[in-house]
Order: sequence, then structure tokens, then C-alpha cells
Amino acid sequence: MTRSAESEAAIAVVRRNTEEVQGKGNFAVFDEVFSEDFLDHTPQPNMVPDKEGVRGLYAGLRKAFPDFHAVIHWQTADGNLVTTFKTYYGTHKGTFLGIEPTGKTIQFETVDAMRVVDGKITEHWGVANLYSLVGQLGLQLQPKG
Repeated sequence: MTRSAESEAAIAVVRRNTEEVQGKGNFAVFDEVFSEDFLDHTPQPNMVPDKEGVRGLYAGLRKAFPDFHAVIHWQTADGNLVTTFKTYYGTHKGTFLGIEPTGKTIQFETVDAMRVVDGKITEHWGVANLYSLVGQLGLQLQPKG
């Protein structure tokens, strides 16, 4: 079974975002790969669901974890919709979610779906294991009830 040219091109755009923007902090590439009318269907708390919101999220992660990067385990595409399973890694050297720097190394898994149109990411849906992340940073979450 082979992927369509559309799927291959979309995967390349999403991979470029993961490796160059998230992994290296190259925000010139961010402007190349994100559409001006980008919509995040699952924004993180207190983030606006548009291009500037994602730019802020990425910048905040890089500030809190200067060595932030991902290992992509697999990607698949249905036309222009790319799904990626990856693990993020970093060292906590800046404030994150109100947690002062701990110096701890972290890792957490994420599954994303991103739509790519005309070489630009236009939509995002995702689930990140932030519960695991905050636990690694020492925050103890207590169940209600």
C-alpha cells in the first residue's frame, strides 16, 4: 500500500514543524508552515485557538524546556490529514504552568492530527499526556471527592 503524493507532502510539512519549530525553535519556519487562518480545535488551557496562540505555546515550551524536542514514533495520513504519535523530551529550566524550574528531565506522549492545505497547517486536534508531565515536575494532583 502506498501513500498518495498529497499525504506524503502533508507528512513532510508536519514533520518539519515537529523537528524544526518545536525541536529547534526556528520560528521563521513556523511562519512558513502555519496558515494565517489556522484553527486549533483542542487548544491548551488559557491559549487562544489560532496561529498566535500556537506560537505562544511553542515559545513557552521552549522557554521552560530549552532542549525541548520530540521523537516521532509513527505518522500516517488520510489525504491531507496527518496523525502523529510522538514523545516529547526536555529539561525543566524555566517556569511552566506556574511550576518553578526543577532541573528535572521530562517526557510525555502526544497524539496529534493536523490538516495541511497548500503546504500550510490549517487545523489541529490533539491529546497530550500533561498529567504525566506535571507529575514528573513534582506537582501532586489530588482526585476530587
